[in-house]
Order: sequence, then C-alpha cells, then structure tokens
Amino acid sequence: MKNFILIGVGGYIAPRHLKAIKETGNCLLAAYDKNDSVGIMDSYFPKASFFTEYELFDRHNNYVKSKGGKIDFLSVCSPNYLHDAHTRYGLRMGTDVICEKPVVLSPWNIDGLEEIERETGHKAYTIFQLRLHPSVVALKHEVEQGPADKVYDVDLSYITPRGYWYYASWKGNLQKSGGVATNIGVHFYDMLQWIFGPVQKSVVHVSSHDRVAGYLEMQQARVRYFLSINAEHLPQGVTSSFRSITVDGKEFEFSNGFTDLHTRSYEEILAGRGFRISEAKECIRTVYEIRNAEPVGLVGDYHPMAKFPLTKHPFGW
Repeated sequence: MKNFILIGVGGYIAPRHLKAIKETGNCLLAAYDKNDSVGIMDSYFPKASFFTEYELFDRHNNYVKSKGGKIDFLSVCSPNYLHDAHTRYGLRMGTDVICEKPVVLSPWNIDGLEEIERETGHKAYTIFQLRLHPSVVALKHEVEQGPADKVYDVDLSYITPRGYWYYASWKGNLQKSGGVATNIGVHFYDMLQWIFGPVQKSVVHVSSHDRVAGYLEMQQARVRYFLSINAEHLPQGVTSSFRSITVDGKEFEFSNGFTDLHTRSYEEILAGRGFRISEAKECIRTVYEIRNAEPVGLVGDYHPMAKFPLTKHPFGW
C-alpha cells in the first residue's frame, strides 16, 4: 500500500483522484485546498488530515517524515498555473508526483521539472486518460498497421458549455488556465499526436474567450478542430456536452468507457508504466503555440463551426 498526499482536493477533478487512490488500495494521509468545501473526502478518506493553509500542510508532511512515516506520492489537482510549482514541491520533498493535465502551461517548464527529477531521483507523471481508452488504443493500432504514408482527414469538435462562473474563476483567466485550447483541449491534442504523429504545421483561424478553431498538419493527419464552451454552439437537440471526431468522414465512436480511466491511469503509474511528464512536451508546445498565435480568420481549410459569429465577453472585457 502506498501513502498519498493531495493538493487541490476542493477542485473539480479531485474526486477522480480520490476514487483512483481508493480503488487501487492505497491511502490518503493529508490533503490541502484553500477552500474548505471538501466533504467529498468523507466518501473516500474521512480520517485524512486536511489543511486550508499551504504552510501547515507542508509542516504536517515534514512532521510525518521526521517520525519515520513514508509519503510515496503527491497528487496535484490544483489550478493549471500552479501545477509546475506543486510538482516541484513534491519532487523536492522526496515523493513521486501524479499531476493532472496540463502538467505545465509553457513547454520549457517541463525541462525544469526534468532537471529536478534527475536531481532528486523521483518521477513526475501526468494524466493522459484518453491514451488508455479502448477505442483510442484500437485506432492507434489501426493507423500503425496501415500504410505508413497514408494521411487521414480528421475533424475534432468539442463543445462543453460553461456558465458565467467560469469567467470569474481562474479558468477564465488566460494566464492561469491557458485558455480554451489548454483547459479543455490539451488531452485531445495529445491523443491525436499520439495516434498520428507530431504537429508539423499549426494555423489558428479563430480564438476568443469562448472558442478556438484551427488546423493542424500532423505526420499522418490533417486535423480541423473546433473547441468551445459556448452553449449556443451545441447542435440542435443536444443539451449538454458534444464531442465528435471523424476520421476520413467516418465518426470515431468513443462516447463510452470514460468512467474509470483515472483509476486505470493510477494502476499504470503504480505498475511503473505511467506517462512521464516528458511525454507531454509535444501537446504542451502545441497549445502554447495556439494560445500565442495570431488568428488568420476564415481562410484556408477551416472547421465548419468556425463560422459561428463571435460574441462579447460576458463581463464586457
């Protein structure tokens, strides 16, 4: 049994990590979040220590270690812009780290974390749950078994509506979340690169507070993408999230099978087969370039949904 500590237990993604720690037969010793609405802990680890101040969390962890206690892993579920600092904290404290995606916001931050890995001898992993999805694995196998020079035409459409709270939170802050492409799309870009090879060309057609649309040329794919958090972009009759990937005009079905992918990710990490942060470099570079690109408008090969009229920021920014 491994001992875990967790940063960001009050966040949206934390319950999946709590569930994964529990279902893999491990123990949560302590958790930290500046917010105290963390009753979810009762469902998994009611006896775990909890702190709303980072300094007290750190003191507790050092006390545990000073008394001969062992802390094996730190799980990082904090806001995106803090992932780098919290991963550094775990490595330097002498634990391995499991960090939610995106592991960092800028590609050079991975270089710094890899240096700390070498200094400390500990490892940092990230969560790329789509790489473990059976349908995604099958598609990768199909591409690998096909002609090496074949180039596929791929359309990615992902609309996951968010209310006005989103813009008031850190997620609506480009410097803290990385924007729409990073916050809701980084795992899709990783999945596509994992299957079709690295990005060779990137064009951004539209980029605003609630959407991003563009074109990627990969080693074996031409990808048009549209990501949005605007409910007005949902197809008629769809009331919640809409997720679609077509490959050469054929719908790639992967709607089911998402429930336990965080637990599967933990199982792979605990078995020594997890995805190291070095594997995140390509997708982090891709979203960084998308975030900093100048949109070219509706020219060239753009996603059909890119034609939706732009809307004002709900706060008038």
